[in-house]
Amino acid sequence: MTDSYDERFMRAAIDEAKKALAKKEIPVGAVIVCNNMIVARAHNLTETLNDPTAHAEMQAITAAANWLGGKYLSGCTVYVTLEPCAMCAGAIGWSQADRLVYGASDPKKGYTLLRGRLLHPKTKVLPGILEAECGSLIAGFFKTLRSAL
Repeated sequence: MTDSYDERFMRAAIDEAKKALAKKEIPVGAVIVCNNMIVARAHNLTETLNDPTAHAEMQAITAAANWLGGKYLSGCTVYVTLEPCAMCAGAIGWSQADRLVYGASDPKKGYTLLRGRLLHPKTKVLPGILEAECGSLIAGFFKTLRSAL
């Protein structure tokens, strides 16, 4: 797959992150792609749903599994604007997605901080796609939040 292919779908994830931002949610968006088609779109809803598990990835995995009619995301790529946390990486692992593509790294809560394998052994990971754009959404959100305090 080419960078432009990954960038196109990451832009769709960024659009989802902007929807989260409009709801005053942490701006993280995710899309799941199967056979060059987006089968699920989601963004953080933890504040809206008052649910700490309502991360973009979790919402997207559920939607994709429902659309595909099964619990496995074989042949799918998960695009997310921020490196998944341990919970989301575990869910991506259980879903057996073929690929994980993420934008900005998460130096505080990203799954790569942990030792061990959370993803499925066959899942390929591509970090840093549109990293600056993804990172600026998160950084801007927290800067605004801190200035309001």
